[in-house]
Amino acid sequence: MPTRTARTAWTGGLQDGSGQVELTSSQLATFEVSFPKRAADDAGGATSPEELVAAAHSACYSMQLSNLVAQAGGTPIALDVQADVSLGPDPAGGFRLTGIKLTVRGEVDGLDEAGFVQAAQAAKAGCPISKALTGVEITLDAALEG
Repeated sequence: MPTRTARTAWTGGLQDGSGQVELTSSQLATFEVSFPKRAADDAGGATSPEELVAAAHSACYSMQLSNLVAQAGGTPIALDVQADVSLGPDPAGGFRLTGIKLTVRGEVDGLDEAGFVQAAQAAKAGCPISKALTGVEITLDAALEG
């Protein structure tokens, strides 16, 4: 399996500095980052490590769930997955991820609500990004639509 790479070029201190995160492997984009915008309610046009983790988690989870729905005998038509990653103070000092909430709404043929929720729970446990984030509480809200 391949290795994917991103890099960050940072200048200045934590409060007055800023950086650019480059998606090196895909060469798709470069994003601005800064700690004041990371810690603010309004991101102000900059991304953050938490948003990038949320993007990775929602993408990984979607792939895992589509596979598990098919393995359970269903046909995934559409999955809408949102990952909300929260940053907060760490009692040991500094900051930490304080939680991740996965919300998935699915349109699936061949599975009932219980079968879909079972696949969704299994995807939460089996997705490689979920496995990497075992030190963070991950919650799930899963339901079929339509």
